[in-house]
Amino acid sequence: MDLITITAIDGNAQKLDGGSMYGNAPRAVWQKWTPPDDLGRIDLSCRAMLVEIGPTKILCETGIGAFFEPKLADRYGVQTPSTHRLQQELEAIGVPHDTIDYVILSHLHFDHAGGLFPAYQEHIKDKKKLLFPKAKYIVGIKAWERAESPHPRDQASFIPELTEALHKSGRLLLISNAKDLSPEIRPYIDFFESNGHTPGQLLTIVKGQKRKVIFTGDLIPGTPWMHIPITMGYDRFPEMLIDEKTLLYSSLDENKDMLFFTHDTKTKAATFKKSEKRKIVVAESWDRLHKFEI
Repeated sequence: MDLITITAIDGNAQKLDGGSMYGNAPRAVWQKWTPPDDLGRIDLSCRAMLVEIGPTKILCETGIGAFFEPKLADRYGVQTPSTHRLQQELEAIGVPHDTIDYVILSHLHFDHAGGLFPAYQEHIKDKKKLLFPKAKYIVGIKAWERAESPHPRDQASFIPELTEALHKSGRLLLISNAKDLSPEIRPYIDFFESNGHTPGQLLTIVKGQKRKVIFTGDLIPGTPWMHIPITMGYDRFPEMLIDEKTLLYSSLDENKDMLFFTHDTKTKAATFKKSEKRKIVVAESWDRLHKFEI
């Protein structure tokens, strides 16, 4: 079995309304977890997970990127909005974007897929240009259909020109499950389907020799959302999402399998356990992950 490592790659951070991010939790509670700014917004990472399986390089998500025009970048609190931080961070560790073999997108909301585009000044010259020119772009069929025809409630979460750009790339792979993956990565990758946040979100599970690592996407954006009842105002079907978290935990090994967080500003990944009150809590956490063997 090939050696498998994971590396956490932080892209451009963002700010979103804390009440929306913590949906059913009162502000008096969530502001202790994540202090808001003067506009009620909280800091959020947009983190990608680099998976290296032997020579094969897989990137789970691309974050928000730096494609927004200045007005929208300011609205969403995009940090360093003129610089594509994910691209820079990949280059800094010796894995330039043009060496990535696969990009797996759990869903196509702008803060998970916007990093496919180059930074704003280049993006406005050609809105169909995508980074990762060698990579195959993997998207779930249901998530793709949602992006092609979004509901008015979440239409603003999608990038109008993205699906056309992906289609025209000639490297788009629409899948229904892990059986649709190419043979070189199929033995190492599985998916957990979550429909509570948005229909068809596919969360990548990397199967290592020591443990499994799941990129938890918007099912569990960070450690505060590990608690099963906590959902976001952005979730389409909150009760379904709660049931999905329960199902996910039941499929994983406590104190062993790792949850990888895309939006947590401090904790990049954690194992979990049940507290004395049967609440899901952090067992062990990591604030740095570089070529971490699994």
